Amino acid sequence: MRIIPLLTAILVCAALFFLVFERDQLVAFAQGTSDAAASETAAQDNTADENPEDTGVGVVAMHSVAQTIDSAVILRGRTEAARQVSVAAETSGLVVSEPLRKGAFVNEGEALCSLDPGTREASLAEARARLAEATGRVPEAEASVTEANARVREAEINLNAARQLSQDGFASETRLASAQAAMDAATAGVQSAISAVTSAQAGIEAAEAAVASAEREIERLQINAPFAGLLETDTAELGSLMQPGSLCATIIQLNPIKLVGFVPELDVNKISVGAIAQARLSTGVDVQGRVTFLSRSADELTRTFRVEVTVANDDLAISDGQTAEIIVASEGRTAHLVAQSSLTLDDDGVLGVRTVSPDNVATFMPVTLLRDTSEGVWVTDLPETVDIITVGQEFVIDGVRVKPTFQEAEG
Repeated sequence: MRIIPLLTAILVCAALFFLVFERDQLVAFAQGTSDAAASETAAQDNTADENPEDTGVGVVAMHSVAQTIDSAVILRGRTEAARQVSVAAETSGLVVSEPLRKGAFVNEGEALCSLDPGTREASLAEARARLAEATGRVPEAEASVTEANARVREAEINLNAARQLSQDGFASETRLASAQAAMDAATAGVQSAISAVTSAQAGIEAAEAAVASAEREIERLQINAPFAGLLETDTAELGSLMQPGSLCATIIQLNPIKLVGFVPELDVNKISVGAIAQARLSTGVDVQGRVTFLSRSADELTRTFRVEVTVANDDLAISDGQTAEIIVASEGRTAHLVAQSSLTLDDDGVLGVRTVSPDNVATFMPVTLLRDTSEGVWVTDLPETVDIITVGQEFVIDGVRVKPTFQEAEG
């Protein structure tokens, strides 16, 4: 006979006996136990009321003190050649020089295209001959002036003598009139001689202008690079006919090079000419320069302002038109470094953090995001010192009592 089934049967019978015949005593016993538990709970509540600091939602917070950081404005932009010009012909003629291929580096003043002079040398020789002829007329005209002045003096002497004799009654009025006429003719001769000198000098100036024009026309036969740079196109092909305005070559200057970006109107006051700027190109290269231009006129469509940063490019590794992310430094601001997970939103969707007030009550404070780093995010618009909830901020709202556990501030 097995003992375990027997004991099980005895226990079941005892339980049925108490449930059926001793039910009132069992219920009274159960009620007495519940009252004791309720009394214990009430005692604990009274103890909690006497020590309110032991209540509240448990959260993790940190003491944060504002720090001064270098603020920055981030722009998306591109590289742009410092100078780019399409060199064109100023006169007509056939190209007689071998072409330079695009990509070649040229120095300032280096010949790009040479044109056939044609009859321009003969035109210059003719202009110089006319200048010599005009120059030779000047001494002859000046001699005429001298001769005319001598005739005036002679006529003046004769006129004075005729007047004296006429007064003494030794000369007739006819002689006096003849002397006066000779004097007038001599004076007119002087004016004519002076006019001849002026005309000769004008002839010299005209001849000099013709010489200068012929020389300038010959100078235009040689088309030179206006500055050192790279050829963006081939120069004009040998034997091609150039007309005034025809393209000889396009040349760009890449050292220094410009970084061009556009800043929104809300951030335009954060940028100033001379500010330090850094940029990362699409190739991963980091460069540094200074702001050299800030537009004072906004684009009518985008309401943004043009910003130019000048960067050294000695090895010409940076090309025109590359995409760049530009960071322009601005005046420093005080901010707090917090973990990105500490940020939250209020019921209106405003970005901020939940803080612990001096009486351990959760309070929402809006913030402005300044910069995102690997250590965390820099935010502003908070007090100089503040206790920020880093864990549990999503489980409390404004006015809820919290029980914070503090950790060391990051950064």
